[in-house]
Amino acid sequence: MRVLLIMDPLIPVPPRHYGGIERVIADLADGLIARGHQVTLWAGPGSGTNATLETFGDEGEWTRWSNVRNTLTLSARFMRDDGRFDVIHNFGRLAYLSLVFPWDVPKVQTYMRTINPENMGKAARLGAKRMHFTAVSAAIRDTGASGGGEWSVIYNCADPARYTFHGDTSPTSAPLVFLGRLDRCKGPHTAIEVARRLKRRLIIAGNISPVAEEQKFFEQEVAPRIDGSLVTYIGPVDDAQKDALLGGAAAMLMPIEWEEPFPVVLPESLLCGTPVIAFRRGSMPELVDEGCTGFLVDTTEQAVAAVGLARHVDRQAIRNVAVARFGVDRMVDDYLAAYGRLLDDR
Repeated sequence: MRVLLIMDPLIPVPPRHYGGIERVIADLADGLIARGHQVTLWAGPGSGTNATLETFGDEGEWTRWSNVRNTLTLSARFMRDDGRFDVIHNFGRLAYLSLVFPWDVPKVQTYMRTINPENMGKAARLGAKRMHFTAVSAAIRDTGASGGGEWSVIYNCADPARYTFHGDTSPTSAPLVFLGRLDRCKGPHTAIEVARRLKRRLIIAGNISPVAEEQKFFEQEVAPRIDGSLVTYIGPVDDAQKDALLGGAAAMLMPIEWEEPFPVVLPESLLCGTPVIAFRRGSMPELVDEGCTGFLVDTTEQAVAAVGLARHVDRQAIRNVAVARFGVDRMVDDYLAAYGRLLDDR
């Protein structure tokens, strides 16, 4: 097949540090090519996969004007490339497909964030056909399915070759880890509270948001509690650093305060054999196998207790589950199946 993948130009594909969606798209592109398909990637400057890259937009730009400009740019490309692709798969704004909604080419729109169901109705009114919507979790699908359209759930992935099993980690002396964007909704302040109550080392990694409100949160509620001894902040990390960090942890803490769609750091942690302790929100109940790959909790007190339980889990079993449920091959299989159904629907 000739497959076109599209992503917003905000962050390169793959990302240098933060960017779970961009990492998944890069893995999908390379996975499709490994299966013998021809893949073209429309993404931002600085991107680089095994796909044929055609860049657009400006890295880091996200304004109303840039979104309009990017939509017009891609519409012009579609007019130029009519008939060039067998499947168009968009991970970016649904508006990017507005010109091709009524075209006969199969189209997949993937959502990794909360969905406005009104957008499905807009697509239908613009004559969308041979259109399939996918969501990275049932929790996210349920936010958009009421708008109509055909839906399926395809989980995010991580590459088992990139994240190695660390079976020699001592669960009693190893640190706890928090890895993610340092926003309130991700819960780094709660992770610190868990570590302080247990007097356990906590390593925090991730990027500080450029949003003023989130910077204020970090400066007032996180930074004053980083002492370099019990709580350490090491900044953004790349793939190799994540592998070492997660693999050397007793557990990864995800005390989220929002309806998390599907954090890519979850399969990354599980592939290292490291259990996840997560608040029971968003997609977490469908992603964490209670007592096997981690624990679901509702309060800080329960998270503290779960850290003690984490030392009893079988870390090899965690890795095995992660490969089967969240490995790249599984995700590529699922997207190829979605493409095949659309191609058969003639």
